[in-house]
Amino acid sequence: MDPQLFRTKSIDRLISDADQPERRLKKTLGWLSLTALGVGAIIGSGIFVLTGTAAAGESVQFPSLLKAPLLDVLMHGRHALGVSGRPGAGPAIAVSFFAVAVICGLAGLCYAELASMIPIAGSAYTYTYATLGELVAWIIGWDLILEYAVSNMAVAVGFSAYINSLLDSFGIHLPAVLSSPAYSPDTGWVKHFNIMGFLIVMFLTVLLVFGIRESAGANNIMVGIKILAIAVFCIAASKYIQPSNWHPFFPNHMQGVLTGGAIVFFTYIGFDSVSTAAEECHNPKKDLPIGILISLFVCSFLYIAVALVLTGIQHWSKLNTAAPVAEALEAIGLNGVNRWVTAGALMGMISSILVFQLGQARVWFAMSRDGLLPSAFSHVHRKFRTPDVATWVAGFFVAIPAGIFDIGTLADLSNIGTLFAFILVSIAVLILRKRQPDRPRSFRVPWTPFIPIASVVSCFVLMASLTVENWLRFFVWLLIGLCVYHFYGRKHSELATAPAGTPGGGAQ
Repeated sequence: MDPQLFRTKSIDRLISDADQPERRLKKTLGWLSLTALGVGAIIGSGIFVLTGTAAAGESVQFPSLLKAPLLDVLMHGRHALGVSGRPGAGPAIAVSFFAVAVICGLAGLCYAELASMIPIAGSAYTYTYATLGELVAWIIGWDLILEYAVSNMAVAVGFSAYINSLLDSFGIHLPAVLSSPAYSPDTGWVKHFNIMGFLIVMFLTVLLVFGIRESAGANNIMVGIKILAIAVFCIAASKYIQPSNWHPFFPNHMQGVLTGGAIVFFTYIGFDSVSTAAEECHNPKKDLPIGILISLFVCSFLYIAVALVLTGIQHWSKLNTAAPVAEALEAIGLNGVNRWVTAGALMGMISSILVFQLGQARVWFAMSRDGLLPSAFSHVHRKFRTPDVATWVAGFFVAIPAGIFDIGTLADLSNIGTLFAFILVSIAVLILRKRQPDRPRSFRVPWTPFIPIASVVSCFVLMASLTVENWLRFFVWLLIGLCVYHFYGRKHSELATAPAGTPGGGAQ
């Protein structure tokens, strides 16, 4: 096998490449802005959109092995054919959120150590390039492109649903041809386009091109609004909780909890977005770990609170919609509260899209700077000092599918990529501890190797809780990526074109 495939790029060279004047990004972020970026990404579709579909589950018209969770297939073989869809977690979605928070906490500790050592744009892609080699770095970079893009497509669809709910409360009804997706499992293909989902992504793309400081400032305001909206929902709706809605608490037992956790997992990847902004941070070695861990703690508490209240005011089986919080409030007659919470939900989803689009463009930027993608993607705007080409391409890459597909199809595809990224980051911590034990680390994962190993195992269990169909889609995406790497990336890689003996350009 070609040894180039597993050559690593030294940490020192990664840092020096990022400091080239023509490709240098503007440093404007502190720990508070980084934490707000994390909260902005995490508190969005998870609370306001996916809580409902993860609690209610999903049924399909024709039972199929492809629709069965892989874990169920491995445990029951052909008997898994009886599965007629994804089992819902029910009220135990709160347990799913707690379990996912613990798993993300394990992965978050690994991210914090690597982010403090390698404060470079690109997140897990950059970390694996320094540890596991170019081929694995390509795979994870290609995977991150899918992760961020599909996550934002799902959030944009949820945003459109909440806009429709808000307009409906004022007696304004958008025509279905402009407010619903062209494809969903229930309806198949129709001549529709979700125009609101498309427009919000493109609006935020323009904002991101103008500058990271302006984007972060807008995000800070939106984060404050949506936290206030969550507090209003929990306080106002808690008076209408019917304890009978919590029985049975585990309607589909642990399979429902695991599947629900796997569905909502991608909503926690905001801390991954924090690490992608490393190059635009004043003091990344200190501020990145703080931003990652605080955002995880705050959001976990909010998720669990909303999940308990939501499943308490409406039976979990009725929550499989793109706007579960808004429809649940409408069902109990809190129309005034519904409008305020819907406005907060919209702010939440806007900030989530903003941060994910920021992260996705930085991954394209980092891969292009290493020669694995065309050089146009690493172009930096002369005035705004942002990766403008990568930002525009990422915008259209997300906005068009957001107008076409339904939220369930998009959310399922994103999670497996997120979990795979977490596994590789956790492995990267172990490798760097072995290869470079003396390199300065301003933050260290405690109880190593047990925490990184626990992160790998728990993430794989959640991956196995996703459907066989989801795994097949994931492998198809990776196969496409390997073809792109074979015909372009490996030939244009800076490591492949660097003169022999270049520091940091060979196997490390």
